[in-house]
Amino acid sequence: MSEVLDQSLRSIFAENSAFYAQRGFERRVGWGQAPALVVIDMANGWTRPGSPFTCGGMDSVIPANRALLDACRAKGLPIIFTTTAYDVTAGPHSDMGLWSRKVPLEAMKTGSWEAEIDAELAPREGEFVILKKRASAFHGTSLSSLLKGMGVDTVILTGVTASACVRHSTEDAIAEGFRPIVVREAVGDRIAGAVAWNLFDIDAKFGDVEPLDAVLAHLARNDV
Repeated sequence: MSEVLDQSLRSIFAENSAFYAQRGFERRVGWGQAPALVVIDMANGWTRPGSPFTCGGMDSVIPANRALLDACRAKGLPIIFTTTAYDVTAGPHSDMGLWSRKVPLEAMKTGSWEAEIDAELAPREGEFVILKKRASAFHGTSLSSLLKGMGVDTVILTGVTASACVRHSTEDAIAEGFRPIVVREAVGDRIAGAVAWNLFDIDAKFGDVEPLDAVLAHLARNDV
């Protein structure tokens, strides 16, 4: 994102934030007692060059996710990764659905390198990888029941993209009764301005968007 665009968005959002606050938006959902980290679609198809889904800013987004993984692992917290991939990407009977009429889902084949979690964030033993078919990490998956079975009440959400999978996962998280904490520096997208706009709107309506330092500090000082 160019410096000019960044400054323009900050100015616009500052004005809109005041407008929202006057109407009672931007309240804080806050932390619960039992958080889990949900890393959304940080697979090669999004994090590495050469894919239709490749995102920008990975030189900062990947390290932010790694820092969160280190902190959550140190606390022994549940960690769940998601990736999006499809078993049948050709012919009349595909599991891609109508979404493939909008975006090139055929690039994300089940079992492919593109669908693998980036090696810099590789899941460890005891961590989960959920395969999803739609934008939300909750839609059509076992994520909600898995989290509830582990007694989780708060989800720390990271990954890509701000405008689709992270956003829809946040909306579904709060609908399912989880407190969503979205980590600003750990979220990416493909289009300039998409991260800034969607995180602003998420923070106004669906979850708490918090800076990485604040989330790491919370994890460090609390017995979670």
